[in-house]
Amino acid sequence: MDVTVYNVQGKEKGTTNLSDEVFNIKPNKNAIYYSLRAELANERMGTASTKVRSEVRGSGAKPWRQKGTGRARAGSRQSPIWVGGGAAFGPKPRSYKIRLPKKMKRESVKSLLSLKMGESALKVVEDFTVESGKTRDFSALASRLVDIDRKRRVLIIDREPSRLNKRAGRNIPWLKYYNADLLNTKDLYHATQLILTESAVQLLNEKYS
Repeated sequence: MDVTVYNVQGKEKGTTNLSDEVFNIKPNKNAIYYSLRAELANERMGTASTKVRSEVRGSGAKPWRQKGTGRARAGSRQSPIWVGGGAAFGPKPRSYKIRLPKKMKRESVKSLLSLKMGESALKVVEDFTVESGKTRDFSALASRLVDIDRKRRVLIIDREPSRLNKRAGRNIPWLKYYNADLLNTKDLYHATQLILTESAVQLLNEKYS
């Protein structure tokens, strides 16, 4: 399908073609769910740790004799029921990693691109570089391209993010400047609007068709 391309002033410049296999498919909600679940799980560090009774400090001697004291029998000061004892069933370092099939990852990205297209939350702009490398100039440029009611979590996707653009855009709280070759489900899902450069569109058409 053909869509309008805008220049950096926010005015119509021409048209470009978006592949129907990438931007006009029926969204696969299952693929989006499992891909998002896997990405969030893979971000977890899994470093929480507690000491069990064999790891805490303390004497190995029996605190008191087994019978005749009137107190409950005890064999160790490291018991979980004692103050300073080991933890019972506490967390240990573990991996939360979930492996996802490549086809499902691709399906998730295509589904979200199609979903944003269907919601009119996707716009194509000409390739640009903020020559000054200043956040103020990048923010002014991006504000001209973004719809006011969607200016919350904007994702600008470029084929080869320039060093100047990356530097200028990293301190804008409502914007993220992204590499088209490294798209992930989480950022696409939470974005309120996608801004794609013409070269990014070309890459996505080639990669996901």
